[in-house]
Amino acid sequence: MNRILQSVAWGCFVPEKLTPAVFVNSAARIGFKAIDVVPRGAVSFVIDHGLAVSSIDAHQPLSIGLNRREQHKGVEDQILASIEYAQRLNIPNLICFSGNRNGLDDCAGAEFTAESLRRLAPAAERAGVNLVLELLNSKIDHPDYQGDHTSWGVRVCRAVASPRVKLLYDIYHMQIMEGDIIRTIQSMGQYIGHYHTAGNPGRNDLDENQELCYPAILNAIKASGYAGYVAHEFHPKGDAVTALATTFDVCAGYL
Repeated sequence: MNRILQSVAWGCFVPEKLTPAVFVNSAARIGFKAIDVVPRGAVSFVIDHGLAVSSIDAHQPLSIGLNRREQHKGVEDQILASIEYAQRLNIPNLICFSGNRNGLDDCAGAEFTAESLRRLAPAAERAGVNLVLELLNSKIDHPDYQGDHTSWGVRVCRAVASPRVKLLYDIYHMQIMEGDIIRTIQSMGQYIGHYHTAGNPGRNDLDENQELCYPAILNAIKASGYAGYVAHEFHPKGDAVTALATTFDVCAGYL
């Protein structure tokens, strides 16, 4: 049976809601196995507290990414260094970004992104690290971001054809851009290497006051055969520790 573990994103809780120590200790006590999107400076802190790190950014900024040939050298150097770092610290996922369009045609952007990832894939394969290309919404949070539809990301993954190059399917972002979440998971799940969750609208708790039906979505993820982390990247509306516990308990029933 596929084993899905829950993780939770650092930046949604630290430092606005909780101190690093309270956040990490609370997550471990509740049952989370990892922390997601951890800043480099906090990776050792998380590991020393007995949790895994499920992902870090492979490069920054997200607005300047793999879709521009003139940026390839600088971005690829960052990613290659990140692959070595992730291998050393047993971090399974490195988050990559398309970058903004800035007038670039989507077909050309996909071609250039795949071109770069094809060069990077052998290093990721040797290291056993996943390069996950994040899908983000360009309507609300990340205007002009190019990787804003699943079909675009799948086109890139197919062109690269590496088991270590997949998508970070952020359910919140893709609900905003295209909806049809469960059908997408069912039909495109083979290209998804990591998941993020949050309620929509608002990117808040996975509760009854938002439009996504997470029990059904989590069932679909499990049925797809996915074996990895589902990372919660939401901003809690109320008490942060209570939100952590509630989210973990609700999702554990379906994962």
